[in-house]
Amino acid sequence: MIELIMNPRIVEPKDWVTLLFVFSLVLIAVTRTAFETRFNEFLRILISDKYIKVYKDSSHLMSGFTVLLFIVQIIAVSLFIQIVLDHYGYVSKYDWISFLRTATFFSVFVLSKYLIEKIIGTTFNFEEFVEQYNLLKVSYRTFLSIVLLPVSVFLFYNKYYADSLIYFIIAIILIINILTYLVSLKNYQNLIIGNMFYFILYLCALEIAPYYFIYYLITKL
Repeated sequence: MIELIMNPRIVEPKDWVTLLFVFSLVLIAVTRTAFETRFNEFLRILISDKYIKVYKDSSHLMSGFTVLLFIVQIIAVSLFIQIVLDHYGYVSKYDWISFLRTATFFSVFVLSKYLIEKIIGTTFNFEEFVEQYNLLKVSYRTFLSIVLLPVSVFLFYNKYYADSLIYFIIAIILIINILTYLVSLKNYQNLIIGNMFYFILYLCALEIAPYYFIYYLITKL
């Protein structure tokens, strides 16, 4: 007689990721419709500096265009972080509560960093550079998040992928961030040279230390 052993099949909820992906696509579509000219220039940001030159005024940092795509950035980056943490066994990528925590932490981190940068820029009379540099960072990182969104969804629904793919994506992210620094140095070199001490202080305190602190938390705790 053959003995049958029935094992319960546990189905992890995935619908929330699909809804997030559709919601992000809706936000991108709304942004493209409402800001068609700006959005088309924005898509060429890696091959042309026209977008940076046209929209370099700090008032564009809090525009509807930036806010809508910042929400997309939060979703895309938080989802990718969760996938990486799942890949290395820290959390489950299917846990929507962990995603909310990651998204909340990322949002608070970015907004807090922005406010601290404004305070330091105002205090040391470096506000012009800080505002324009923040706009430059937001532009490149928002573009990166739009590209990262479908990649994150693909990784989420694909159980089998090599470690090299994760490393490759992280390397691309680092390269784009380095590109942002180089472009900012080129565009604002006269302003930086005149305030070299404050720029080094800003770079160490707000562009190196926070990421090292996050790396320490993830690896040690």
